[in-house]
Amino acid sequence: MKPARPIAKTANADPAAHTGPMMRAVHVTSERGLALVEVPRPPPPAADEVQVRIGCVALNHIDVWGWRGMAFANRQLPIIAGAEAAGTVVKAGSAVSGLSEGDVVAMYGAHTCGHCRACREGRDNFCEVLAGMYGFHIDGFLREYANVPARLAVKAPAGLTPLAAAMAPITFGTVEHMLFDNAKLKAGETILVHAGGSGIGSAAIQLAKAAGAVVIATVGSDAKIVKAKELGADHVINYSSERFEGRVRKITQRRGVDVVFEHVGPKTWAGSLLSMSRGGRLVTCGSTTGITAEINLNLLYQQQLKLLGSFGCTRKNMSDAMTKIADGAAHPVIDTRISLDHLDEGLRRLESRDVFGKIIVEL
Repeated sequence: MKPARPIAKTANADPAAHTGPMMRAVHVTSERGLALVEVPRPPPPAADEVQVRIGCVALNHIDVWGWRGMAFANRQLPIIAGAEAAGTVVKAGSAVSGLSEGDVVAMYGAHTCGHCRACREGRDNFCEVLAGMYGFHIDGFLREYANVPARLAVKAPAGLTPLAAAMAPITFGTVEHMLFDNAKLKAGETILVHAGGSGIGSAAIQLAKAAGAVVIATVGSDAKIVKAKELGADHVINYSSERFEGRVRKITQRRGVDVVFEHVGPKTWAGSLLSMSRGGRLVTCGSTTGITAEINLNLLYQQQLKLLGSFGCTRKNMSDAMTKIADGAAHPVIDTRISLDHLDEGLRRLESRDVFGKIIVEL
């Protein structure tokens, strides 16, 4: 790997136009273009907002997609990167209750409206008037301070650090929603977790094991096998050197698994279906190897398989995940800690899948 190289630093576009305090932020400026800039610090929060001093940002594939220009909607560049973060409240708006200066909070990953039926029911990931996903469609959290709606700042349990809380909005929250809201994973069931060395894969191994499931995980190299077992996986398969579906059938005595935790896409899709038991559930939240996959319809209906799409999480999922981390049922798996000016290196490593766990940007 090439030595770490700081990303470009540029001054604010019009520094004379701003006389107030400034802060550092990372802009996505173009396809694979990043710049460390100085921008105005946000004003005091509105009545229903909190101002947060960002402590840590956890990198995800959505950050890679945004950096590569793969936004699924029109957006204006430059945009501040960073979709998953936590920090400390420095000021609360006059109408805010339940949050105060010094509280550690994790920020919900999308700016939801708070008024539609889904939001009122606590299902923000079904918001009907979504303003956008932070760091992807709208300015994200790779900056020193941010004002956010207080309802989207989820308070962490006492003693939880911003580093641990930073993985609640996407990494652990997504897994909570997938495993328990959608797949309805139960104790005693067997689950196949793909890409166990990824951020959500490492979280899924732990949360599934804590729920009493038998966990089979796939990883991309022999070096990751021991690490996956240390997280609680009962069986680990290197999908680069053998067909994982064959091993799964042997491990389960040809029965197959009750649940498949998918987020890889076409590369594992066919094998995932072949790994399922009759009536099994496949839950997927992503497709990092492509967006199109074929389905054997005979297998689908004869085996009565259930395919479940899952997107994001709820604020309750975030709160539940942080409680489990605080209680010791799971823990953040950190691959690397980097600073703002080495974001380029972090994104390239994540893109290459040369990671086990999360890459954390510390501010």
